Amino acid sequence: MLYHPVDIGPLHLEGNLFLAPIAGYSDRAFRSLCVECGASFCTTEMVSAEALTRGNIKTRELMLRAPNEKSYAVQIFGGNPEVMARAAVLVLEQTNCECIDINGGCPVPKIIKSGAGSNLTKSPELLHSIVKSVKESVNSYCASHPERGQVPVTIKVRSGWDSEHLTWKENLEAAISAGADAITLHARTRAQGYAGKADWGIQRQLVELAAGRIPVFGSGDAFTPETARQMLEETGVDAVMFARGAMGDPFLFRRTIQFLTTGEYQTETIADRISAGFRELDLNIEEKGEKAACLLMRKKFCAYSSGIKGGSQLRARLIYAETRQQYQDILSQFL
Repeated sequence: MLYHPVDIGPLHLEGNLFLAPIAGYSDRAFRSLCVECGASFCTTEMVSAEALTRGNIKTRELMLRAPNEKSYAVQIFGGNPEVMARAAVLVLEQTNCECIDINGGCPVPKIIKSGAGSNLTKSPELLHSIVKSVKESVNSYCASHPERGQVPVTIKVRSGWDSEHLTWKENLEAAISAGADAITLHARTRAQGYAGKADWGIQRQLVELAAGRIPVFGSGDAFTPETARQMLEETGVDAVMFARGAMGDPFLFRRTIQFLTTGEYQTETIADRISAGFRELDLNIEEKGEKAACLLMRKKFCAYSSGIKGGSQLRARLIYAETRQQYQDILSQFL
């Protein structure tokens, strides 16, 4: 069975289709829609360990659980093992998340300059130190708070810094020796960013090396039910983590479950997608207020409207919407 349960340490998940931590997209409102459509597990937007230890309020908001999430992960990033360890404890104190994920793959320059993100991919030694520090702090906290239960620690990495510095093997061994409970590989290098093609050959090799030790999840170029099945079949990953493919399309999880279990799937209408966008908008309005929610949803409605005839003219108007009614007026003309 290509669609099946997955265990991450003590955490049992009913399926193997995950939502990746997507900056600016995987907030609790969007995660709620994805879970409703069948996502087995979601991860928050990445949370700065430095900001968290300084008590940043916005950082705390990023960690909130969606109402319908049975389980979820909070992803933290940073380049200092001690700060990351303290941040992990704060996550456990301020949330009831079931997993802490470490960002070892973000290619954004400002994240790398802070010593975080893909900088960990460049330095297996630093990666090991951070995973070990976070794992030890999490285990210590859970031991002193037995009601919390055990919380697994995972890490998401890239295949290397660039084509001449592929460190996925070293990073796998570093993560395992440091106590990671699972690893996600986005099979692109830091230099590639989000361009080019993900190397599923590397993904397959990592799965083979990790066999029997920790689960491996795959990310990169899984945009459709067909490519998700292809990744599962060709690489042997335990789960597929959707990222850009899910933006503006929480129904991707439902279609993929249908495809993996029956070989067929039903495609939603444009109206269905726009309706989902308004549901996300309304959830954000409840949490953030109309003004902030409408600003946030500009780029999201651009994603939801993909495929609409005259989409470029539509998106040119959407990026100026400031109220729910303005979104309604703009979109009603194209449906």
